[in-house]
Amino acid sequence: MQQKTKLFLQALKYSIPHLGKCMQKQHLNHYNFADHYYNRIKLKKYHLTKCLQNKPKISELATNIPSRSFSCKDLQPVKQENEKLLPENMDAFEKVRTKLETQPQEEYEIINVEVKHGGFVYYQEGCCLVRSKDEEADNDNYEVLFNLEELKLDQPFIDCIRVAPDEKYVAAKIRTEDSEASTCVIIKLSDQPVMEASFPNVSSFEWVKDEEDEDVLFYTFQRNLRCHDVYRATFGDNKRNERFYTEKDPSCFVFLYLTKDSRFLTINIMNKTTSEVWLIDGLSPWDPPVLIQKRIHGVLYYVEHRDDELYILTNVGEPTEFKLMRTAADTPAIMNWDLFFTMKRNTKVIDLDMFKDHCVLFLKHSNLLYVNVIGLADDSVRSLKDGKLVPMTVFHKTDSEDLQKKPLLIHVYGAYGMDLKMNFRPERRVLVDDGWILAYCHVRGGGELGLQWHADGRLTKKLNGLADLEACIKTLHGQGFSQPSLTTLTAFSAGGVLAGALCNSNPELLRAVTLEAPFLDVLNTMMDTTLPLTLEELEEWGNPSSDEKHKNYIKRYCPYQNIKPQHYPSVHITAYENDERVPLKGIVSYTEKLKEAILEHAKDTGEGYQAPNIILDIQPGGNHVIEDSHKKITAQIKFLYEELGLDSTSVFEDLKKYLKF
Repeated sequence: MQQKTKLFLQALKYSIPHLGKCMQKQHLNHYNFADHYYNRIKLKKYHLTKCLQNKPKISELATNIPSRSFSCKDLQPVKQENEKLLPENMDAFEKVRTKLETQPQEEYEIINVEVKHGGFVYYQEGCCLVRSKDEEADNDNYEVLFNLEELKLDQPFIDCIRVAPDEKYVAAKIRTEDSEASTCVIIKLSDQPVMEASFPNVSSFEWVKDEEDEDVLFYTFQRNLRCHDVYRATFGDNKRNERFYTEKDPSCFVFLYLTKDSRFLTINIMNKTTSEVWLIDGLSPWDPPVLIQKRIHGVLYYVEHRDDELYILTNVGEPTEFKLMRTAADTPAIMNWDLFFTMKRNTKVIDLDMFKDHCVLFLKHSNLLYVNVIGLADDSVRSLKDGKLVPMTVFHKTDSEDLQKKPLLIHVYGAYGMDLKMNFRPERRVLVDDGWILAYCHVRGGGELGLQWHADGRLTKKLNGLADLEACIKTLHGQGFSQPSLTTLTAFSAGGVLAGALCNSNPELLRAVTLEAPFLDVLNTMMDTTLPLTLEELEEWGNPSSDEKHKNYIKRYCPYQNIKPQHYPSVHITAYENDERVPLKGIVSYTEKLKEAILEHAKDTGEGYQAPNIILDIQPGGNHVIEDSHKKITAQIKFLYEELGLDSTSVFEDLKKYLKF
């Protein structure tokens, strides 16, 4: 097997792989490599398997096992008692449902980041990086490797862990909740573990081992939210730390990914629409990397490896609807990662059981109902039959009576091809327990229905997402879910664009809105190239500086540009003082302009007009969104209850079950 791998690598190093019709010779302008490494022989075959049918997100490729991190003071292990054994012949779906139904609602455990390697589990316990034997991971028998308090940070937590192949070293990325800055510490594992080195502003990092069994750490360096540099370092007697690669295109970022079999390290260079992958031999990390396919505008691809063969997932080629498609032997199999859903046009409510094996899960836990509702957006000019079906996910108590009189909280995002977050949050659960309806609108611009769903909601199609949001809310009201006077909306970051746009276009649909670090001044932000993310996000919002069409289109929906004297819903905005992603200046300008418009409308309306409340809550720190901020959570819930005239006593009592005040 090892000899076969060696031959495969030799073939790879002397070849240019093909991607469909995109075969082009690449001159290495990023590295000083010999041109004769390329254009010698072709790889025999590529395979694409069903395990790669779903689009991998960048966050999944660049981080650990999906998990949640939280501060030292809140980290206390939760013991599960009276856990029943589940039948071996029960399928995975039924096991999840049964476990949720039998688990006491006060015992939800937020799992800290952890990594299994060899016979050990590495994780955070209190303020320490620890490890324990796999079979003892649930006990208190662990070895302390590093005390995070040595870094002199305020409530630090571990964001990512990577263990060297032979377990001589472990690397951990550590950060705090109020900043995106991070520090990567390298711990030498021995009878008395010691910190060997530390690197600031590390984004992604991976270990490989060279021919002489020396551990080599590759890591990316982030500066002003831009990740362009790759370094490699060794430790012990042969210490070195050198810059290995620098990306010149300011619209791209770089992240590292170790293939699942740990055979290759991939350097992924990409922006919102285009990617390029270089392959580093995990057995010869000092050799020049090999280019898989030079970047071509509009072509995204990811690379995996198994059994001496490469697996390539890309957005080019014909869609296969979950079937494998194999091409000629000298051409890689290509698969479109768009998801396909077969839904009847006249269907209004869909039982998610039909999708349980694909991307969503139907859950009925205790008296909580989770259903899927389909809204129809007609895009104003299209006929009803040509409209788009927009999926929504709705939570409410099964024993709720007269849903039309229940408060409704709408969630929306609709940008960057990212799925709307529906992860468990304590505040969401207590709202449902208190009779609220929670609705998640998966509008165009997001990634729930594939690449085309994203494409139909970006650039000069951003208004589609707004049309979808309006249609979703109207459909919910039409189906008997709440009413405008009890309807609220929440969004964070880029989701603020659609939320703010809806407040301008259809404020009568809403009673109150909560926004966190919202993107509200699209036009001025995208015209300021000195901001760290402007060039990187041109493919999402457009380039108003050089393209008049983009500029005029952004003016049509930009929340800040479209504020006017009219009645608005009450708005609560949480912003962060040193947020680099959404500068405070734009949020403050939006808030002031909104207050002026409301004041002007109040003067025109006359006495008796009850103006909405506009609250700007500026939090200290430089993070973008702080999910676990108790102060933020309580302020937002208090705001919603007061605006709707509801009694919040019981909801705050329930929150105490989950949050430590």
